[in-house]
Amino acid sequence: MTEAKKIPVLAIVGPTASGKTGLGVSLAGIYGGEVVSADSMQIYTGLDIATAKPTREEMMGIPHHLIGCVSIDTAFSLADYMALARPLIADIYGRGHLPVLVGGTGLYVSSILSNVQLTETRKDEGLRQELLAFAEIHGNEALHARLAEKDPQAALEIHPNNLVRVVRALEVCLISGKTFTQCKAESHREPSPYHSLQIGLTFSDRQILYDRINQRVDEMVANGLVEEARAVYENEALRTAHHAIGYKELIPYFEQKMTLMECIDKIKQETRKYAKRQMTWFRKNDEIQWIIIDKINKKQEILEKCQKKVAKSGIMCYNIK
Repeated sequence: MTEAKKIPVLAIVGPTASGKTGLGVSLAGIYGGEVVSADSMQIYTGLDIATAKPTREEMMGIPHHLIGCVSIDTAFSLADYMALARPLIADIYGRGHLPVLVGGTGLYVSSILSNVQLTETRKDEGLRQELLAFAEIHGNEALHARLAEKDPQAALEIHPNNLVRVVRALEVCLISGKTFTQCKAESHREPSPYHSLQIGLTFSDRQILYDRINQRVDEMVANGLVEEARAVYENEALRTAHHAIGYKELIPYFEQKMTLMECIDKIKQETRKYAKRQMTWFRKNDEIQWIIIDKINKKQEILEKCQKKVAKSGIMCYNIK
């Protein structure tokens, strides 16, 4: 595909609580864009507070896609995300608007923009439930150890607590007879149909990010996080949500094993760890152009820096209204 025929995509990435949502909405407003979420948990219905879904006010009239569109009792994979995102991005551009990819799930962003071609590996819901049950009984580390036996490289790249990816990697290994790593290597066959600019948000002082995370968790609790998590806890069918940050940490409180404050502190701790893993992932991507948030005093300055990067990238030289 020639460069002139490629679809322009602006991507805003970074760790949780870094301000991606607000920046993505602002830039979409400036450039006539529509937001496509790249968040593996915001895609589910009902998981609103813990996943920090943007409110109607925060969306500021900008169309948002792939938020709250999948039932929380449904297994959802990278392949499922790509099957939804690819035609959506094409449709947005076809209507003369700029697709703005916003989210912290690095695997989703990189797979879309690099045009990963996933091998056709069938799904086995029975096997998946068996693996989830194993993790429930023996712990995430024990399931991760099974992956390490089948595919040591995948085990190095996937955190034990990322249960969805551990299960999928094991599922691929057991069904295909190949390692998950081998299948992933075979996936980079076709050139990308996108001309993308990736802007990343980061902090020179990590404590500033951690303070933002702590404040966000406090706001979530004030907005009804505990009640939302209790509804998830009381529905055994919602296995996906049981393992999400913000829900699983409150289970000991519901079972009267820990105080609410202890569980809230645990949510903050796990969210900080998650942010650190996100940054480890994104730093491997040399195409991300970083903006150091704590070195800029005003939101307008951040927007101006982004606009300079957009102008230099040339993505607005396409047929966008």
